[in-house]
Amino acid sequence: MSKQLAFYVDISKCTGCKACQIACKDKNNLPIGIRWRRVFQYEGGDWVQAADGSWLPSSVYAYFVSSACAHCQDPICMKVCPTKAIHKRDDGIVLIDDTKCIGCRYCEWACPYGAPQFNENIGVMTKCNMCYDLVDNGQRPACVDACPYRAMDFGELEELHQKYGDFADPAPLPDPSFTQPSIVYNPSHMTKTSKNGDGHIMNLEEI
Repeated sequence: MSKQLAFYVDISKCTGCKACQIACKDKNNLPIGIRWRRVFQYEGGDWVQAADGSWLPSSVYAYFVSSACAHCQDPICMKVCPTKAIHKRDDGIVLIDDTKCIGCRYCEWACPYGAPQFNENIGVMTKCNMCYDLVDNGQRPACVDACPYRAMDFGELEELHQKYGDFADPAPLPDPSFTQPSIVYNPSHMTKTSKNGDGHIMNLEEI
């Protein structure tokens, strides 16, 4: 593999507007219930009560994490697929060949990010394809260009590391050591990691 394309998300800028999620659904004509990109609302911490009865913030925190298939450097979905329907391009984009997929859902069960999703309308697994058709024409993925706060970027992983650092472990996402995701996050001052996240996903019905 000559390079590894990747996403970047600035958590400190993300407001949870879901423009990235909507752009993904629109560009890929996704049916109801299928969300290749999801925005997690993660909250936690405690409040303390003062002597006068008023409530004061103590360790309260809240932030949003935009997440899709991480096009991992070590994709477990590809390893468990019994028909070899999942493959990795030379640029690192992980794709599902729907002519080989039998809809067994092994990839869905194995992926710690929950990226592969079963499309009942066509009977196969689907997931973020990093808008490879746009990428092949020198453009960026739809989600990246849709962000009104310019909280997202896209490019070669090594270049993103040089530009933004190498943090890839915001809670509520899993420990990145499992699959080596091709993603870079810029944490906010409130961002927790997979090991110290004590909060909860507050918008489960939306993801």
